[in-house]
Amino acid sequence: MPRVLDEFRRTQLAIAALFCFLGFQYASWASRLPALKSRLDLNTGEVGLLLMVTGAGAAASFPLVAYLMRRLGARRLALLSGLCLIAILLALSAAPDYPVALVILCADGVAVGCLNVAMNAQGAALEAAHGRTAMTQLHATFSGGAFLAALVSSGMNTLTSGLAPHFAVASVVLLLLLACARPRLLPDGAEDRQPAGQADERKGAKRRRRPAMPSRVMLWLGVAMAFGEVVEGSMNDWSALYLKDVADASSQVAPLGIAVISATMVVARLVGDSWRSRWGDARVVRIGSAVAGTGLALALLAGGVVPALIGFACVGLGVSAVAPCLYVAAAAEGPEALSLVASMGTTGLLAGPALIGLVASAGGLAWGMGVVAASAVVVALCTTRLRWRSGAAEPGLPAAERGAV
Repeated sequence: MPRVLDEFRRTQLAIAALFCFLGFQYASWASRLPALKSRLDLNTGEVGLLLMVTGAGAAASFPLVAYLMRRLGARRLALLSGLCLIAILLALSAAPDYPVALVILCADGVAVGCLNVAMNAQGAALEAAHGRTAMTQLHATFSGGAFLAALVSSGMNTLTSGLAPHFAVASVVLLLLLACARPRLLPDGAEDRQPAGQADERKGAKRRRRPAMPSRVMLWLGVAMAFGEVVEGSMNDWSALYLKDVADASSQVAPLGIAVISATMVVARLVGDSWRSRWGDARVVRIGSAVAGTGLALALLAGGVVPALIGFACVGLGVSAVAPCLYVAAAAEGPEALSLVASMGTTGLLAGPALIGLVASAGGLAWGMGVVAASAVVVALCTTRLRWRSGAAEPGLPAAERGAV
């Protein structure tokens, strides 16, 4: 038994390195949007378009991810997309003009979509192989990576305003994370292994070779995930600009908005499994979404740096368990549902901030952040359409067989 536990922990840490990698890479460039905006002389609408093409790349990646998962497997796809994301970060620091930056961030969206599906497939395979919950803690390391990136960004900003030195340091950290993950990731094909009770159903589906239409459960899960990631992604992308342009924070304080969000998410996700066991996934998601939306709305009404940071902390606390709970529910529906929900989540994560940019360009960034608060409410409404188990999801138990809360 100790050997089984050791193997579980080693593999969990390797997969966690991938989650940390994605959070660090994403927050590294998102926290420097003010510098990128200034260097390329962009307005708020152009920043929103930058984020929109990132989301477009993520949305377009869905058929590519399905193909690459079949050809490469989750392990190789995760490592390959990680290397691409490092190259993209370095290329962004050297982007000479706005059109080139658009192309680079579109490629970033595609690579993020690939890594997001691959690493969540690895996490779901780990749970299936060991019969233990791991997804909440894995997602905590994504927030940990974003938190670390925000601190590095704040520190580098005090040393130099240039993007190239900052992104070079970030690339070294990313390479180290990939090196830590590579030896202990699950072998390719592990994500396709299903519990015995679902094996015949999966084989029958493969024999038919017809593209199955998404079920109602899959669609509600996907919509909830998309709006949940709109909240998380928009806060990461726009918190620094909100603090600087609306709340009049200094250049050193502005990046700390991401740090506050990420820190509260890390702490909440570390204890998220106990919340799920005590109150059930449904209550955790619905109450958390309400806390996020209400806290942010009150902060926007109050104005100022301190209320903003408190509101950001409410968002980090409230949405911390949303994505892990939805990924667990999607994994129980099967690998197709997991891929669809992960892709819709990535699209929301990257396309949502672009919507905020469009709203901000029309009515101001405070209104744009109000859309973020409303998105948290949408998550709660979507999850009322799902059937949830009263406690944490059991590996291999189809969602249709769970009792309603």
